[in-house]
Amino acid sequence: MLPPAPSHRILIVTDAWTPQVNGVVRTLTTVVRELHAMGHVVDVIGPDRFRTIPCPTYPDISLSLLPRRRLIRMIEAFRPDALHIATEGPLGLAARRWAKRTGFAFTTAFHTRFAEYIKARTGLPVTPIYAWMRRFHGAGQGIMVATPSLREELSNRGFRNIRSWSRGVDLELFRPYAGNEFPDLPRPIFIYVGRVAIEKNIGAFLDLDLPGSKVVVGGGPQLASLQREYPNVTFTGPRHGEALARAYASADVFVFPSLTDTFGLVILEALACGTPVAAFPVTGPKDVLLHADGKVGAVNTDLRAAALDALTADRAACRMHAERYSWRACAEIFLSHLVPLMGPQAAGIAAAD
Repeated sequence: MLPPAPSHRILIVTDAWTPQVNGVVRTLTTVVRELHAMGHVVDVIGPDRFRTIPCPTYPDISLSLLPRRRLIRMIEAFRPDALHIATEGPLGLAARRWAKRTGFAFTTAFHTRFAEYIKARTGLPVTPIYAWMRRFHGAGQGIMVATPSLREELSNRGFRNIRSWSRGVDLELFRPYAGNEFPDLPRPIFIYVGRVAIEKNIGAFLDLDLPGSKVVVGGGPQLASLQREYPNVTFTGPRHGEALARAYASADVFVFPSLTDTFGLVILEALACGTPVAAFPVTGPKDVLLHADGKVGAVNTDLRAAALDALTADRAACRMHAERYSWRACAEIFLSHLVPLMGPQAAGIAAAD
């Protein structure tokens, strides 16, 4: 834990950063904003500061090309009090290698089930990938995870020094709205919001025999193929800001078909808009939905049954449950898990101040 101080210099190294649109980026950008508001000096080193190449099978994601030397100069120029490595990509690997070589302490986070994502795209088994990820995170002084069920799962896979770190939601933007963004669609309206990619298991939602209408909000590599395969589904493309919040609020149920997310910020966004959630009983949905006061949705191994059951949820209870998740609390927990840098290079960097 960092020693008490009015201000710390915090460095976050991440392969997921703007202009990418995903839960990792939303989490990090919001936490950085909260840390700034608390008086801390935060720098984020992301792919936007390097030459990049498109990620194979997912060109919307940029991978930094040979970042080590430039990254080291950036780290040493910033002179951080704490280093957090958010991802396991090229930047995360380079920062980890530098920290190990210099003897600096750092923390990491488990944001993404890369093993399952890679299996979905290539068929490779998850066991060796989890072994590699265990070694990656094992070099740090703590790995932050979003939910109790994920903490238990990783512990069973041999991960150690796991630290709980929940999430938040923008309750001013995501709120119940009057009106209907989809006035021409038969009700009830079942909606999915998020990346349109194979690992999100969107087909499991679109294949359901449900009354009313289905809406998909978002973009991604699977969008064109799903539009061809499901011509009766409304695909809006990406939405942001109030337009996104109004889409959530206009739906009767938000369907979250993913089996691989580590939390699912979209669950909180839907609830904050008063829209109940239907999902499989997996990490993320079961951690959020099964600990509410009142009915805020349904989880079931039968996703159709969950979607129909969620129609009877209490929209006021959905909003009240979302109000328990604060981004300020999320940032404070993150800060409490950081560790001070230490090692033979620390004095040299401090002396250069």
